[in-house]
Amino acid sequence: MINPPRLRFAHLPTAIEPLPRLSALLGGPNLFIKRDDQTGLALGGNKTRKLEFLVAEAQADGAKMLISAGAVQSNHCRQTAAAAARHGFECQLVLTGEKPAELTANVLMDALFGAQITWVQDRADRDLVLKETFDQAWEAGKRPYLVPYGGSSPTGALGYAFAMQEFMAQGLHADWMVFGTSSGGTHAGLTLGKRLFGYDGRVLGISIDESEAWLKEHVSTLAGQAADKLGGKQVFTVDDVEATDEYCKPGYGVLTELEREAVHLFARMEGILLDPVYTGRAAGGMINLIQRGFFKRGQNVLFWHTGGQPALFSSKYQSGLVSPATTD
Repeated sequence: MINPPRLRFAHLPTAIEPLPRLSALLGGPNLFIKRDDQTGLALGGNKTRKLEFLVAEAQADGAKMLISAGAVQSNHCRQTAAAAARHGFECQLVLTGEKPAELTANVLMDALFGAQITWVQDRADRDLVLKETFDQAWEAGKRPYLVPYGGSSPTGALGYAFAMQEFMAQGLHADWMVFGTSSGGTHAGLTLGKRLFGYDGRVLGISIDESEAWLKEHVSTLAGQAADKLGGKQVFTVDDVEATDEYCKPGYGVLTELEREAVHLFARMEGILLDPVYTGRAAGGMINLIQRGFFKRGQNVLFWHTGGQPALFSSKYQSGLVSPATTD
């Protein structure tokens, strides 16, 4: 196996913790949580693992600027901006949505890390604006490196292939791993790591915004491309990828009772904060599956906490998560 370039700035290994009170309340499997919200960079999150490989590749390419894109409250962009600051890159972000009157949560941290932000109203225009931003930086001699959405390239996916190796060394048998999936990099990395490091459980991605069919096709392709980066040919098919899109119908970033209940249960039963977009939706889906008997009593289910808590401090979600009566 080839060892690809990697900068080690994440706080690893992240802890695995049992969730005894939540397990007892739900009355199904034994629940555990992998604390990738504590990877250290800019309040942590799953993108830090990917950025260890992506920033190393950018350095090897002689880049002077990191460019990426996402939603207004993108966790990925927050961590990308922090990685750029730490390693001496300029950073340019293309964010989709209304420029807020007041900078809060992730977008506040983007500014603190010195990122330059271009605002795009319509997501359909984002790719074009991103390309224009990259081309302008190149012509200006910045030698930009394009960090893909969510860090989900073959290089970025390596972060979670090796995260699987880390998990295997921690000694917990998990029948299932459950996590939120969107751009597919975490999902592809775990799928590749499952094969490379001999994990015999099942890896279930709960979609945040993409169809199950798209995820299966995209993740299987990306896992194979990531394997190529390690010097070994691996062929993955849609049958190697487990995903459900049952919980993403309301749309990206739309707070429903599913996410609200999950955020409250994790906070009040275990003292753990989820975010309203990614981990809230993924945990809400997991809780629903437990209630429906999808996981068997006595099985061990590991929830990968991929971070995102800064979004709790966005004005968009505060009123929906906490009713005025709780603050009287």
